[in-house]
Amino acid sequence: MVTAFMDMVGLLMVLPLLPFYTVELGGGGFAVGVLISSYAVAQLLSAPLWGRVSDHYGRRPALLIGMAASAIAYVVFGFATSLWMLLASRLVQGAGGGTVGVIQAYVADATEPKNRARSLGWLSAATSMGVMVGPVLGSLSRTWGPAAPGLLAAGLSLLNMFFAWRYLPESHDTAAARSSGLVPIRSREAVWGVLTRASEPAPRLIWIYTVAMGAFQAMTAVLALFLALRFGITETTIGFVFMYTGFISVITRAGALGPAVDRLGEPRLSRIGMVLLAAGLIALPFTHTFPTLALALALIPIGTAFTFPCVTALLSKIIRNHERGLYMGVQQTYGGMARVVGPIAAGWAWDHLGPGVPFWAGAVLVLGSLLLGIGMEEYTRPEPDAAGSVAGAAH
Repeated sequence: MVTAFMDMVGLLMVLPLLPFYTVELGGGGFAVGVLISSYAVAQLLSAPLWGRVSDHYGRRPALLIGMAASAIAYVVFGFATSLWMLLASRLVQGAGGGTVGVIQAYVADATEPKNRARSLGWLSAATSMGVMVGPVLGSLSRTWGPAAPGLLAAGLSLLNMFFAWRYLPESHDTAAARSSGLVPIRSREAVWGVLTRASEPAPRLIWIYTVAMGAFQAMTAVLALFLALRFGITETTIGFVFMYTGFISVITRAGALGPAVDRLGEPRLSRIGMVLLAAGLIALPFTHTFPTLALALALIPIGTAFTFPCVTALLSKIIRNHERGLYMGVQQTYGGMARVVGPIAAGWAWDHLGPGVPFWAGAVLVLGSLLLGIGMEEYTRPEPDAAGSVAGAAH
């Protein structure tokens, strides 16, 4: 949780500033979408590889390398004098960010299946605290100069790397995995299987995650532009908007998620989360006052807090232990594809179709993906390896 929190602080120190830096260097809405999506391009390419590495060599080495890549990326961001340098920083950072699935696999390794959604919720609460703190640090450090946010984020990444090296133990028994006799599938086969066996439970869960992530990232890509246009928000005040949504996300994931999962179960709660996310996206363009803006924005972190941990927990239950890192990485690959398509499409729609279109299109897609969750209650069951076969579910 500490490692994930520190990692997210660094990421969110620079992300809200990226649209402003892009405009200063001559870019527009489309350029903002490309730069935000470039992170996801590198992430989607690297995530399955990181998953395989963590399954074979352990979660800890993969995480340490990812943190080092982030530190390098932040230094490049701090001294960027062109759009190409911003692009380079995002690509390097995205390559390191491919370890998100490794962090999720670490949590799944360390918790019982019945407590997995709750534990993933606590993990995402830690990252949400990073979402809350990071933008404010980024905005405040910007007053020290344009390079300050990137350099401060790099310093935090190095500190985080030392912390993980010193205090984070290995969670995955790599020797047992290699001696189990089970043949792991290739990364390419796992990625392709989500397309060719889309009706099976694991691919369906990955598609639900993908659609919701795409809608959320599309909203994030143009939110600063929308707030600047409608409410006069600037690069020195945008951090407080992210602090507000991050605070709501922390409270929801740390306080409400666990009891809600116990009462409703992961499948039903994930569907409720998707409805709330869609409602927030629909309402956002209709806001013209700060109270209505606060209400619409609040629905989005609540919706994602209920959706993402539940979907990931369900996925961890229907895949084999020795392939957990791989499939968590595959989920991040498809989530990365959504992070590519979503922001680019949102930036284009902002430039050509109007400010409300990116939000409404995302809401329609999220509501449509509710159909993929039908019957998912059947797969809320004990650990797959203990129960027997998951070949049909995961493969």
